[in-house]
Amino acid sequence: MYKNTEIMEAFTKAYDELSDSIFRHCWFRIGDRERAKDLMQETFTKSWQYISRGEKVDNLKAFLYRVANNLIIDEYRKKKELSLDNLMVEGFEPGFDDRRKNEQEIDARFILGVVNRLDEKYREAVLMRYIDDLSPKEIAEVTGESENNISVRIHRGLSQLKEILNNGR
Repeated sequence: MYKNTEIMEAFTKAYDELSDSIFRHCWFRIGDRERAKDLMQETFTKSWQYISRGEKVDNLKAFLYRVANNLIIDEYRKKKELSLDNLMVEGFEPGFDDRRKNEQEIDARFILGVVNRLDEKYREAVLMRYIDDLSPKEIAEVTGESENNISVRIHRGLSQLKEILNNGR
C-alpha cells in the first residue's frame, strides 16, 4: 500500500509540473487549443492506466511525452492537416495584456513560420528541445533515437534556422 501511495504522489507531482508543457507540446503540433487540452488529459489518463496496472516506467517525463506523441500521431492520421499552419492562422494566445498579446502573436507566427520551414526531422527535435524544454537525452527516450542523433538534429536544425533567417527574410 505504501508503494501505491508513493506512485500516486509522484504521478500527481508530475501532473502539476508537466501538464502545461504537455499541453503546449500538443498545441504546437496540432494547432487546436481545445483538442490539445483533450490530448493532454488523455496523455495523463492513459499513463495512469498503464502505471496503475503495475507496469514499470523509468522516466515518467519521457514516458508522458511518448504517450503524447503517440496521441498526436493518431490525431494526424485523423486530420491529415499540418498543425503549425493552423496555429499561424489562429494565432498564439499567451494570456497577457492586449498589446503584449498582439506582439507575442506576431512573434509566435513569425517564429512558427520559420520553424515550419525546417526539415521535419530537425523541426521536431528543435521544438522538443526549445519549446518543450526537454534535454537531448529525454528527446532520445521519447523518440527512440540515440542521444547523439538527437544532438546532431538539434544542431543541424539550428544551423538551418540561421540559414533561413539570414537568407529568407
